[in-house]
Amino acid sequence: MTVVIPALNEEHNLPLVLENLPPVNEVVVVDGRSDDDTVAVAREVRPDVVVVRQTRSGKGNALACGFAAATGDIVVTLNADGSADPGEIPRFVDALLSGAEAAHGSRFRYGGDHRDALPAERLGHTVLSRVVNVLFRTRFTDLSCGYNAYWRELLPVLDLPGPEVPGLKRGRLAWGDGPEVETLITIRMATRGLRVVEVATVGYPRIHGDRPRRLLPSALRVLRTIATEYARRWRRVPVEATHRPAPHPRSLTPDRPADEPTGRHSVPLPPRPRRRADRRVIRGDGRY
Repeated sequence: MTVVIPALNEEHNLPLVLENLPPVNEVVVVDGRSDDDTVAVAREVRPDVVVVRQTRSGKGNALACGFAAATGDIVVTLNADGSADPGEIPRFVDALLSGAEAAHGSRFRYGGDHRDALPAERLGHTVLSRVVNVLFRTRFTDLSCGYNAYWRELLPVLDLPGPEVPGLKRGRLAWGDGPEVETLITIRMATRGLRVVEVATVGYPRIHGDRPRRLLPSALRVLRTIATEYARRWRRVPVEATHRPAPHPRSLTPDRPADEPTGRHSVPLPPRPRRRADRRVIRGDGRY
């Protein structure tokens, strides 16, 4: 398992996040060209950390660089500001091992909480989530949670811009490089046919430092992402079967050879489990 942590000037918060991680195989810290001692502190707290410098700017590019460096079968994304509890990672991994292909954190469903949200933010999340659910036939309750877990082999399905984008002018950002990446990933996880489980999580205020409150620009950015992805959904050319990720080893049985297709999902769906109040299956419509 690999934990990917984008970090920009988080020398005070990052140590607390790293120290509270459960046992994991690999930690990748993606440095956004910090002006402080973020990298030095990360290496001091965890000598085995893999430090990657992002190629452009923005959280989306940081995640793309972290995904490219990850080697674990499971990749978990975690914020470096202390707004999420690293101790919840086993719950996300458990969702994947139970048959999900992506586990998406939600601070607004039963069992979760967003302790840093203003009333206007809660209202905005509710309205925007309903818009997405109507347009994309999903049941999300949180569009912009950065706490997620994926099978690494399925990350190409999200079609995020890679660390290097040919033809992109120096200093320009590709679509998905900026803060819109969280909403973009949330929508693409379901609309690209992945079996997504929404896992309740608790969002906390930053441990150190202030976070600017830009409610209107944030809402407009989410709306632009929704409109852009809705338009791209109908323009997208179906991906050929040969371009889809190979089946995960767990999906193979003694009676099924490795080259035999396993259907739309690379991980076989298990028998329907007893429903848990803190989880919800968000089914995509299977459109690649």
